[in-house]
Amino acid sequence: MPSSRSALGVLLVLAAALIGSAPPAFAADKTLTMAYTCSGGPFGNASLSVPVVVPDTATGSFDVEWAIPALTLRAAATAATQVQVSGKLSVTGGTHVDLVATGASVTAGATSAGASDVTSLVTVTSTSEVTVKPSTETGSLKLSLASAPAEVTSCTTTTTQSVTVTVGQGGGDPTDGDVVLYTCKPTSGDEQDVDIKVTLTLPTSNPATGEQFTIGWKGAYESGAELEAPNGLPTTGLKMYAYASISGLSGLTSATGVGELTGVAVGQPIPLPASVDMKTTSQNAGTATVKPASINFGQQPTNPLIECEPTNSDTLKTYTLTIGAGGPTTTPTTTPTTTPTDDPTDEPTDESEDEQSRTPKDGVATGAGGTAGPDGRMFVLAGSVLVIGAGLGGLLLRRRTATGRA
Repeated sequence: MPSSRSALGVLLVLAAALIGSAPPAFAADKTLTMAYTCSGGPFGNASLSVPVVVPDTATGSFDVEWAIPALTLRAAATAATQVQVSGKLSVTGGTHVDLVATGASVTAGATSAGASDVTSLVTVTSTSEVTVKPSTETGSLKLSLASAPAEVTSCTTTTTQSVTVTVGQGGGDPTDGDVVLYTCKPTSGDEQDVDIKVTLTLPTSNPATGEQFTIGWKGAYESGAELEAPNGLPTTGLKMYAYASISGLSGLTSATGVGELTGVAVGQPIPLPASVDMKTTSQNAGTATVKPASINFGQQPTNPLIECEPTNSDTLKTYTLTIGAGGPTTTPTTTPTTTPTDDPTDEPTDESEDEQSRTPKDGVATGAGGTAGPDGRMFVLAGSVLVIGAGLGGLLLRRRTATGRA
Protein backbone atom coordinates (compact mmCIF):
# COMPACT_ATOMS: atom_id res chain seq x y z
CA MET A 1 0.00 0.00 0.00
CA PRO A 2 1.75 3.22 -1.12
CA SER A 3 2.29 6.11 1.26
CA SER A 4 -0.53 8.67 0.98
CA ARG A 5 -0.65 10.60 4.26
CA SER A 6 1.57 13.44 2.98
CA ALA A 7 -0.55 13.82 -0.15
CA LEU A 8 -3.71 13.89 1.98
CA GLY A 9 -2.27 16.67 4.13
CA VAL A 10 -1.49 18.78 1.03
CA LEU A 11 -5.03 18.27 -0.29
CA LEU A 12 -6.51 19.36 3.06
CA VAL A 13 -4.47 22.56 3.07
CA LEU A 14 -5.38 23.35 -0.54
CA ALA A 15 -9.05 22.68 0.11
CA ALA A 16 -9.00 24.94 3.14
CA ALA A 17 -7.38 27.73 1.14
CA LEU A 18 -10.01 27.44 -1.61
CA ILE A 19 -12.91 27.82 0.83
CA GLY A 20 -11.18 30.58 2.79
CA SER A 21 -10.70 28.72 6.03
CA ALA A 22 -7.87 27.12 7.97
CA PRO A 23 -7.06 23.41 7.77
CA PRO A 24 -8.96 21.28 10.29
CA ALA A 25 -7.49 21.20 13.78
CA PHE A 26 -6.34 17.85 15.10
CA ALA A 27 -6.18 18.82 18.79
CA ALA A 28 -8.92 20.50 20.81
CA ASP A 29 -8.15 23.62 22.86
CA LYS A 30 -10.25 25.74 25.18
CA THR A 31 -10.21 29.53 25.39
CA LEU A 32 -11.01 31.70 28.41
CA THR A 33 -11.32 35.41 27.66
CA MET A 34 -10.54 37.71 30.59
CA ALA A 35 -11.67 41.35 30.67
CA TYR A 36 -9.34 43.74 32.52
CA THR A 37 -9.62 47.34 33.68
CA CYS A 38 -6.21 49.07 33.64
CA SER A 39 -4.65 52.21 35.01
CA GLY A 40 -1.30 53.94 35.47
CA GLY A 41 2.05 53.11 33.94
CA PRO A 42 3.27 53.60 30.37
CA PHE A 43 0.18 52.25 28.58
CA GLY A 44 -3.01 54.19 27.99
CA ASN A 45 -5.41 51.27 27.44
CA ALA A 46 -8.24 51.69 29.96
CA SER A 47 -9.49 48.17 29.29
CA LEU A 48 -8.07 45.00 27.78
CA SER A 49 -9.53 41.71 26.58
CA VAL A 50 -7.00 38.93 27.04
CA PRO A 51 -7.80 35.40 25.82
CA VAL A 52 -5.90 32.50 27.40
CA VAL A 53 -5.81 29.12 25.66
CA VAL A 54 -5.43 25.78 27.46
CA PRO A 55 -5.56 22.22 26.08
CA ASP A 56 -8.73 20.20 26.35
CA THR A 57 -6.78 17.40 28.05
CA ALA A 58 -3.30 17.10 29.57
CA THR A 59 -1.09 14.99 31.79
CA GLY A 60 1.81 16.15 33.96
CA SER A 61 1.81 19.81 32.96
CA PHE A 62 0.49 22.08 30.24
CA ASP A 63 1.08 25.54 28.78
CA VAL A 64 -1.32 28.46 29.14
CA GLU A 65 -1.05 30.77 26.13
CA TRP A 66 -1.87 34.41 26.82
CA ALA A 67 -2.78 36.61 23.82
CA ILE A 68 -1.75 40.13 24.83
CA PRO A 69 -3.47 42.62 22.51
CA ALA A 70 -1.90 45.67 20.88
CA LEU A 71 -1.07 48.40 23.39
CA THR A 72 -0.98 52.20 23.17
CA LEU A 73 1.85 54.14 24.82
CA ARG A 74 1.11 57.36 26.67
CA ALA A 75 4.39 58.77 25.38
CA ALA A 76 6.72 57.77 22.57
CA ALA A 77 9.38 55.27 23.52
CA THR A 78 12.75 56.92 24.06
CA ALA A 79 14.68 53.81 23.03
CA ALA A 80 14.11 50.39 21.53
CA THR A 81 12.67 48.08 24.17
CA GLN A 82 10.11 45.32 24.80
CA VAL A 83 6.85 44.89 26.66
CA GLN A 84 7.20 43.07 29.98
CA VAL A 85 4.18 40.99 31.08
CA SER A 86 3.37 39.39 34.42
CA GLY A 87 0.12 37.66 35.31
CA LYS A 88 -1.64 35.44 37.81
CA LEU A 89 -4.32 32.75 37.45
CA SER A 90 -6.44 30.86 39.97
CA VAL A 91 -5.98 27.12 39.43
CA THR A 92 -7.72 24.20 41.14
CA GLY A 93 -6.26 20.72 40.67
CA GLY A 94 -2.85 22.10 39.73
CA THR A 95 -0.32 24.82 40.45
CA HIS A 96 0.26 27.82 38.22
CA VAL A 97 3.69 29.35 37.84
CA ASP A 98 2.99 33.09 37.64
CA LEU A 99 3.49 34.50 34.16
CA VAL A 100 6.70 36.49 33.74
CA ALA A 101 7.52 36.97 30.08
CA THR A 102 8.71 39.36 27.40
CA GLY A 103 6.15 40.35 24.78
CA ALA A 104 6.15 42.61 21.75
CA SER A 105 9.13 44.68 20.67
CA VAL A 106 8.88 48.46 20.74
CA THR A 107 11.01 50.63 18.46
CA ALA A 108 12.46 53.98 19.51
CA GLY A 109 9.91 56.74 18.94
CA ALA A 110 6.97 54.32 18.69
CA THR A 111 3.66 55.18 20.35
CA SER A 112 2.28 51.66 20.31
CA ALA A 113 3.25 48.01 20.74
CA GLY A 114 1.93 45.15 18.66
CA ALA A 115 0.02 42.14 19.90
CA SER A 116 2.03 39.21 21.24
CA ASP A 117 1.62 35.72 22.68
CA VAL A 118 3.27 34.73 25.97
CA THR A 119 3.15 31.46 27.89
CA SER A 120 2.90 30.33 31.51
CA LEU A 121 2.89 26.81 32.96
CA VAL A 122 0.44 24.76 35.02
CA THR A 123 1.60 21.59 36.78
CA VAL A 124 -1.16 19.00 37.22
CA THR A 125 -1.80 17.64 40.73
CA SER A 126 -5.32 16.26 40.23
CA THR A 127 -6.12 12.82 38.84
CA SER A 128 -9.35 13.96 37.17
CA GLU A 129 -9.45 17.61 36.08
CA VAL A 130 -7.85 21.04 36.43
CA THR A 131 -9.93 24.23 36.61
CA VAL A 132 -8.40 27.47 35.38
CA LYS A 133 -9.94 30.88 36.03
CA PRO A 134 -8.74 34.49 36.35
CA SER A 135 -7.19 35.69 39.57
CA THR A 136 -9.34 38.41 41.14
CA GLU A 137 -6.31 39.83 42.94
CA THR A 138 -5.78 43.55 42.29
CA GLY A 139 -3.13 43.98 39.63
CA SER A 140 -3.27 40.33 38.57
CA LEU A 141 -1.98 41.47 35.16
CA LYS A 142 0.90 43.95 35.00
CA LEU A 143 2.46 45.57 31.93
CA SER A 144 5.63 47.61 31.70
CA LEU A 145 8.54 48.44 29.40
CA ALA A 146 11.82 46.62 29.89
CA SER A 147 13.61 49.99 29.68
CA ALA A 148 11.58 51.35 32.64
CA PRO A 149 10.33 48.37 34.70
CA ALA A 150 9.34 50.49 37.69
CA GLU A 151 6.55 52.18 35.72
CA VAL A 152 3.74 49.61 35.69
CA THR A 153 0.28 49.55 34.15
CA SER A 154 -1.83 47.58 36.64
CA CYS A 155 -4.85 45.63 35.39
CA THR A 156 -7.61 43.93 37.41
CA THR A 157 -10.35 41.59 36.18
CA THR A 158 -13.88 40.85 37.33
CA THR A 159 -14.29 37.89 34.96
CA THR A 160 -15.59 34.85 36.85
CA GLN A 161 -15.76 32.27 34.05
CA SER A 162 -13.44 29.24 34.08
CA VAL A 163 -12.26 26.43 31.82
CA THR A 164 -11.62 22.80 32.70
CA VAL A 165 -8.73 20.66 31.50
CA THR A 166 -9.31 16.90 31.70
CA VAL A 167 -6.40 14.92 33.14
CA GLY A 168 -5.40 12.25 30.61
CA GLN A 169 -4.21 13.41 27.21
CA GLY A 170 -6.34 12.60 24.20
CA GLY A 171 -9.82 12.61 25.72
CA GLY A 172 -9.59 11.76 29.39
CA ASP A 173 -11.20 8.31 29.15
CA PRO A 174 -8.37 5.77 29.57
CA THR A 175 -10.52 3.03 27.99
CA ASP A 176 -11.40 5.01 24.86
CA GLY A 177 -8.23 4.39 22.86
CA ASP A 178 -6.34 6.65 20.52
CA VAL A 179 -5.51 6.41 16.81
CA VAL A 180 -1.80 5.87 16.29
CA LEU A 181 -0.47 6.86 12.86
CA TYR A 182 2.27 4.39 11.94
CA THR A 183 4.81 4.39 9.16
CA CYS A 184 5.57 0.72 8.50
CA LYS A 185 8.76 -0.35 6.72
CA PRO A 186 9.02 -3.96 5.52
CA THR A 187 12.40 -5.52 4.77
CA SER A 188 10.93 -6.15 1.31
CA GLY A 189 8.17 -4.13 -0.30
CA ASP A 190 6.90 -0.56 -0.16
CA GLU A 191 6.55 1.60 2.94
CA GLN A 192 2.98 1.73 4.23
CA ASP A 193 0.93 4.25 6.21
CA VAL A 194 -1.08 2.36 8.83
CA ASP A 195 -3.61 3.72 11.33
CA ILE A 196 -4.49 1.67 14.42
CA LYS A 197 -6.79 2.66 17.27
CA VAL A 198 -4.81 1.53 20.33
CA THR A 199 -6.06 1.15 23.88
CA LEU A 200 -3.69 0.54 26.78
CA THR A 201 -4.84 -0.98 30.07
CA LEU A 202 -2.72 -0.19 33.12
CA PRO A 203 -2.61 -2.18 36.37
CA THR A 204 -5.65 -1.61 38.59
CA SER A 205 -3.38 -1.25 41.64
CA ASN A 206 -0.01 0.43 41.88
CA PRO A 207 2.85 -2.06 41.32
CA ALA A 208 5.62 -2.11 43.91
CA THR A 209 9.28 -1.62 43.08
CA GLY A 210 10.87 -4.85 41.92
CA GLU A 211 7.45 -6.31 41.04
CA GLN A 212 6.72 -7.37 37.47
CA PHE A 213 3.53 -5.83 36.09
CA THR A 214 1.53 -5.93 32.87
CA ILE A 215 0.26 -3.21 30.54
CA GLY A 216 -2.43 -4.49 28.19
CA TRP A 217 -2.44 -3.59 24.47
CA LYS A 218 -5.47 -3.79 22.20
CA GLY A 219 -5.62 -2.46 18.67
CA ALA A 220 -7.99 -2.23 15.70
CA TYR A 221 -7.27 -0.91 12.23
CA GLU A 222 -8.92 2.25 10.97
CA SER A 223 -10.84 1.40 7.80
CA GLY A 224 -8.69 1.80 4.67
CA ALA A 225 -5.43 2.09 6.62
CA GLU A 226 -4.58 -1.57 7.29
CA LEU A 227 -1.11 -3.11 7.14
CA GLU A 228 -0.95 -5.47 4.14
CA ALA A 229 1.37 -8.47 4.10
CA PRO A 230 4.06 -7.83 1.46
CA ASN A 231 5.52 -10.43 -0.87
CA GLY A 232 8.05 -12.65 0.87
CA LEU A 233 6.54 -12.28 4.34
CA PRO A 234 6.15 -15.66 6.10
CA THR A 235 2.49 -16.53 6.56
CA THR A 236 3.10 -18.97 9.41
CA GLY A 237 4.90 -18.45 12.70
CA LEU A 238 4.47 -14.68 12.42
CA LYS A 239 4.21 -12.61 15.61
CA MET A 240 3.54 -9.00 16.53
CA TYR A 241 5.80 -7.35 19.11
CA ALA A 242 4.12 -4.42 20.87
CA TYR A 243 5.88 -1.69 22.82
CA ALA A 244 4.70 0.95 25.27
CA SER A 245 6.81 4.03 25.95
CA ILE A 246 7.38 4.82 29.64
CA SER A 247 8.91 8.13 30.73
CA GLY A 248 9.49 9.83 34.06
CA LEU A 249 11.06 6.92 35.96
CA SER A 250 14.81 6.38 36.11
CA GLY A 251 15.90 3.09 34.54
CA LEU A 252 12.54 2.31 32.92
CA THR A 253 11.75 3.25 29.31
CA SER A 254 9.31 0.66 28.02
CA ALA A 255 7.19 -2.44 28.38
CA THR A 256 7.19 -5.10 25.67
CA GLY A 257 5.03 -8.07 24.72
CA VAL A 258 4.33 -10.52 21.91
CA GLY A 259 1.14 -11.72 20.25
CA GLU A 260 0.69 -14.71 17.95
CA LEU A 261 -0.76 -14.03 14.46
CA THR A 262 -2.95 -16.37 12.43
CA GLY A 263 -4.60 -16.17 9.02
CA VAL A 264 -1.83 -14.13 7.39
CA ALA A 265 -2.07 -13.97 3.58
CA VAL A 266 0.19 -12.04 1.19
CA GLY A 267 -1.53 -8.96 -0.21
CA GLN A 268 -4.16 -8.97 2.56
CA PRO A 269 -4.36 -7.01 5.83
CA ILE A 270 -2.35 -8.70 8.57
CA PRO A 271 -4.78 -9.70 11.36
CA LEU A 272 -3.91 -8.07 14.67
CA PRO A 273 -3.80 -10.12 17.88
CA ALA A 274 -6.84 -9.85 20.12
CA SER A 275 -4.59 -8.44 22.85
CA VAL A 276 -0.96 -8.32 23.96
CA ASP A 277 0.37 -8.38 27.52
CA MET A 278 3.37 -6.08 27.76
CA LYS A 279 5.47 -6.77 30.83
CA THR A 280 8.21 -4.93 32.66
CA THR A 281 9.54 -4.15 36.16
CA SER A 282 10.57 -0.89 37.79
CA GLN A 283 13.31 -0.75 40.41
CA ASN A 284 12.36 2.83 41.36
CA ALA A 285 9.22 4.34 42.89
CA GLY A 286 7.50 7.34 41.35
CA THR A 287 5.02 8.45 38.72
CA ALA A 288 5.52 7.78 35.01
CA THR A 289 3.78 8.62 31.76
CA VAL A 290 2.82 5.76 29.43
CA LYS A 291 1.70 5.88 25.81
CA PRO A 292 1.55 3.56 22.79
CA ALA A 293 4.80 3.13 20.91
CA SER A 294 6.17 1.01 18.07
CA ILE A 295 4.99 -2.36 16.83
CA ASN A 296 7.11 -4.89 14.93
CA PHE A 297 6.20 -8.01 12.97
CA GLY A 298 8.41 -11.05 12.51
CA GLN A 299 9.27 -14.51 13.75
CA GLN A 300 11.91 -13.34 16.25
CA PRO A 301 12.03 -10.16 18.34
CA THR A 302 15.59 -9.37 17.25
CA ASN A 303 14.90 -9.81 13.53
CA PRO A 304 11.77 -7.79 12.65
CA LEU A 305 10.45 -8.19 9.11
CA ILE A 306 8.20 -5.12 9.39
CA GLU A 307 8.94 -2.17 11.67
CA CYS A 308 6.17 0.34 12.41
CA GLU A 309 7.01 3.69 14.03
CA PRO A 310 4.34 6.14 15.27
CA THR A 311 4.46 9.52 13.56
CA ASN A 312 2.09 11.30 15.96
CA SER A 313 3.73 10.41 19.29
CA ASP A 314 3.57 13.99 20.58
CA THR A 315 -0.24 14.13 20.34
CA LEU A 316 -1.11 10.65 21.60
CA LYS A 317 -3.14 10.01 24.72
CA THR A 318 -0.97 9.39 27.76
CA TYR A 319 -1.66 7.20 30.79
CA THR A 320 -0.40 7.76 34.33
CA LEU A 321 1.51 4.92 36.00
CA THR A 322 2.43 5.03 39.69
CA ILE A 323 5.06 2.71 41.15
CA GLY A 324 4.87 2.26 44.92
CA ALA A 325 7.74 1.74 47.33
CA GLY A 326 6.42 -1.45 48.90
CA GLY A 327 8.68 -3.87 47.02
CA PRO A 328 12.44 -4.41 46.82
CA THR A 329 14.52 -1.36 46.03
CA THR A 330 17.56 -3.03 44.52
CA THR A 331 19.63 -0.99 42.12
CA PRO A 332 19.45 -2.16 38.48
CA THR A 333 22.68 -3.86 37.38
CA THR A 334 24.55 -3.16 34.17
CA THR A 335 24.91 -6.86 33.28
CA PRO A 336 23.56 -7.36 29.74
CA THR A 337 20.37 -9.42 29.60
CA THR A 338 19.04 -11.68 26.89
CA THR A 339 16.47 -10.68 24.29
CA PRO A 340 12.76 -11.33 24.89
CA THR A 341 11.49 -14.86 24.34
CA ASP A 342 8.41 -15.46 22.22
CA ASP A 343 6.42 -16.67 25.24
CA PRO A 344 3.94 -13.86 26.06
CA THR A 345 4.12 -14.80 29.75
CA ASP A 346 7.87 -14.16 29.92
CA GLU A 347 8.99 -10.59 30.41
CA PRO A 348 10.97 -9.19 27.43
CA THR A 349 14.39 -7.91 28.39
CA ASP A 350 17.04 -5.56 27.04
CA GLU A 351 18.32 -6.22 23.54
CA SER A 352 22.02 -6.20 22.75
CA GLU A 353 23.73 -3.16 21.25
CA ASP A 354 24.02 -5.03 17.93
CA GLU A 355 20.25 -5.03 17.63
CA GLN A 356 19.57 -1.42 18.55
CA SER A 357 19.50 -0.25 14.95
CA ARG A 358 16.56 -2.56 14.29
CA THR A 359 14.46 -1.62 17.30
CA PRO A 360 11.95 1.27 17.47
CA LYS A 361 13.21 4.76 18.22
CA ASP A 362 13.31 6.54 21.61
CA GLY A 363 14.40 3.36 23.41
CA VAL A 364 10.89 1.92 23.49
CA ALA A 365 11.95 -1.48 22.20
CA THR A 366 14.46 -2.20 24.89
CA GLY A 367 12.14 -3.18 27.71
CA ALA A 368 14.53 -1.28 29.98
CA GLY A 369 13.86 -1.83 33.65
CA GLY A 370 12.76 -5.45 33.29
CA THR A 371 14.56 -8.32 34.98
CA ALA A 372 16.11 -11.27 33.18
CA GLY A 373 13.66 -14.07 32.38
CA PRO A 374 14.32 -17.83 32.71
CA ASP A 375 16.49 -17.90 29.56
CA GLY A 376 18.62 -15.06 30.86
CA ARG A 377 19.27 -16.85 34.13
CA MET A 378 20.32 -20.00 32.25
CA PHE A 379 22.83 -18.01 30.18
CA VAL A 380 24.27 -16.39 33.30
CA LEU A 381 24.54 -19.79 35.03
CA ALA A 382 26.19 -21.40 31.99
CA GLY A 383 28.67 -18.52 31.80
CA SER A 384 29.52 -18.90 35.46
CA VAL A 385 30.18 -22.65 35.01
CA LEU A 386 32.48 -21.96 32.06
CA VAL A 387 34.45 -19.36 34.02
CA ILE A 388 34.86 -21.69 37.04
CA GLY A 389 35.85 -24.62 34.78
CA ALA A 390 38.46 -22.52 33.01
CA GLY A 391 39.93 -21.45 36.34
CA LEU A 392 40.16 -25.02 37.66
CA GLY A 393 41.75 -26.18 34.40
CA GLY A 394 44.38 -23.45 34.66
CA LEU A 395 45.24 -24.42 38.23
CA LEU A 396 45.57 -28.11 37.27
CA LEU A 397 47.84 -27.31 34.34
CA ARG A 398 49.98 -25.10 36.51
CA ARG A 399 50.27 -27.88 39.13
CA ARG A 400 51.35 -30.43 36.50
CA THR A 401 53.94 -28.06 35.05
CA ALA A 402 55.38 -27.36 38.47
CA THR A 403 55.59 -31.13 39.20
CA GLY A 404 57.41 -31.79 35.91
CA ARG A 405 59.99 -29.13 36.68
CA ALA A 406 60.58 -30.59 40.12
